[in-house]
Amino acid sequence: MCEAKFTADSGFHSEVNLEFMATTGLDAYIADTAFRSRNPLFKESETYHTEQEKRRLKRSKGRARLFNSKDFYFDKKKNECHCPAGKEMWLSVKNIETAGRQYVRFSGYLKDCRVCPLQKQCMRKVPTKQGRQVQFETGKTTKHISYTDRMRVKIDSSPGRREYSKRLGAIEPVFGNITVNKGMNKFTLRGQEKVNTQWQMYCLVHNIEKLRNSLH
Repeated sequence: MCEAKFTADSGFHSEVNLEFMATTGLDAYIADTAFRSRNPLFKESETYHTEQEKRRLKRSKGRARLFNSKDFYFDKKKNECHCPAGKEMWLSVKNIETAGRQYVRFSGYLKDCRVCPLQKQCMRKVPTKQGRQVQFETGKTTKHISYTDRMRVKIDSSPGRREYSKRLGAIEPVFGNITVNKGMNKFTLRGQEKVNTQWQMYCLVHNIEKLRNSLH
């Protein structure tokens, strides 16, 4: 008997969901948002990075990429941080714990962020109440291995990447056909019951087409 396998994209990746899936007995593969960036094949692919940038520009309507944590200067030993403009930031949260990992958060001084020449590269809107915030991982809170850590190891393995890649031929074509070919790219109703019904109708149209094609 073939063991049931379950795959899902990063939108479903959370410690709570992974913990639940561990109780189902299913062989689950749920990608996190950094899954592709850890893959050596994608890391060295110019095409991948080019397409990523095209999608980002489309989502952001052509706006420049904002600075991320890698653009800030964090001294872990001194627990100090400076922004890309060289301004000192203050330690706003000393201890953030999530999924077995520990973080610190720094904030820019509002007076600095308001007049910063790099503001448009750093913040989506002109700051009015607080400056730019950024956080850094400082370590693990416990020796307990989180479900997030376990899934990261599992999905980064060769068998894990092979299983997850099957989504390209099994799941993605369904969404592509429904949203692009059929133009059903948004729900027009409100409420879970109505939305579920509408989605089932979308899937019904997709399945009727598959049945028709199988008769040819």
